[in-house]
Amino acid sequence: MTETMTMAKALNAGLAAAMEADERVLLMGEDIGRLGGVFRVTEGLQQRFGGDRVLDTPLAESGIVGSAIGLAMRGYRPVVEIQFDGFIFPAFDQITTQLAKLTARHEGTLQLPVVIRVPYGGHIGAVEHHQESPEAYFAHTAGLRLVSPATPHDAYWMIQQAIESPDPVLFFEPKSRYWPKGEVDLEDAGGGMHSSRVVRTGTDVTVVGHGAMVSMLLDAAQLAEEEGTSIEVVDLRSLSPIDYEPLLESVRRTGRLVVAQEAPGNVSVGSEIAATVSERAFYSLEAPVVRVSGFDTPFPPAKLEGAYLPDVDRILDAVDRSLAY
Repeated sequence: MTETMTMAKALNAGLAAAMEADERVLLMGEDIGRLGGVFRVTEGLQQRFGGDRVLDTPLAESGIVGSAIGLAMRGYRPVVEIQFDGFIFPAFDQITTQLAKLTARHEGTLQLPVVIRVPYGGHIGAVEHHQESPEAYFAHTAGLRLVSPATPHDAYWMIQQAIESPDPVLFFEPKSRYWPKGEVDLEDAGGGMHSSRVVRTGTDVTVVGHGAMVSMLLDAAQLAEEEGTSIEVVDLRSLSPIDYEPLLESVRRTGRLVVAQEAPGNVSVGSEIAATVSERAFYSLEAPVVRVSGFDTPFPPAKLEGAYLPDVDRILDAVDRSLAY
């Protein structure tokens, strides 16, 4: 059965399905209960499942994550919402020095099935601390899984897969994609949580991205086709671990790669992809890997986000540079 819904609605449905399937699943976060979250992702869930399973918390991210760790140690499967990406840093210590390390510290005898939902990225015209892309900090941290859906279908299934995982998962939700609608197959996930996927086939250049960048890459590929350039688009989906094989297979066919992301380029997920593809597919490359990213500056005021964030023109310019090499 297939339904058309927004990503926000798909996440709501996925959370509800997980809570129906397992009474140990509970939700925690600022304003997620009565209000239903600032993006209404959890709307109606407190009324449906009760205030003991959908908890409005104090405005204290370190306390929220620390409480979730304790709950997971007692057998629960907490799903934490960080209201905006830039607010995750007060919980950075709990995430990186406790949540990420407790299983290893206990030699595998203790599991921490905590999911941390992080609305992230730009394109919404928000103020400082509300449009960050901090995924590289956590992808760098051993002991954490990190995923980011690009479509409502993936959001519906991946949130359930994340909740089922025995390991802590940071679930990065591209907030600019909350409202566009897409088809959701309610019976078939179509793949595992950590599998990357070719979402458009092409022959001349491979482009890869995650989250909100995927729709931008697809728009760029459509425009390029009108000018005679065939672009293959790969949706990364998982940032830790990264499923490289579909990407490497694509690059071995096209001979070229453009990596796109909203985050700054220095020491980033895009940097890691560029390095790994250069190592593992060196003799297939006809040009150096080209990166397109946000600039290595703090995120600017909202009226300047259009100049900061990668757009179709910057992606197509990178494609042209790769083809001209």
